[in-house]
Amino acid sequence: MGSIGPWQVVLILLIIVLLFGAKKLPQIGKGMGEALRNFKKSVNDIDDATDITPIASKRSEEVSKTETKTEEKKDA
Repeated sequence: MGSIGPWQVVLILLIIVLLFGAKKLPQIGKGMGEALRNFKKSVNDIDDATDITPIASKRSEEVSKTETKTEEKKDA
C-alpha cells in the first residue's frame, strides 16, 4: 500500500499532461533542468569560496619562507 505502482505513475503523468498540456511540458522540463544546473553551480561556487585549504597551505609556505630567511640571517 505504501509503494507507488506503474498504474499510479501512468495516472499521475496523464493528469500532469491534462493540466499543463503537451506543448508546455518541454518548457517545464527545460526550466527545471536549468534550475538544477544553476543550483549545482552555486553549490560548487560556495564550496570553492569556503575552501580554506589553499589559504592554509599558502600561510604555511609563507611561515616556512620567513623561518628560512631568519635562519639565513643568523648564519651570516
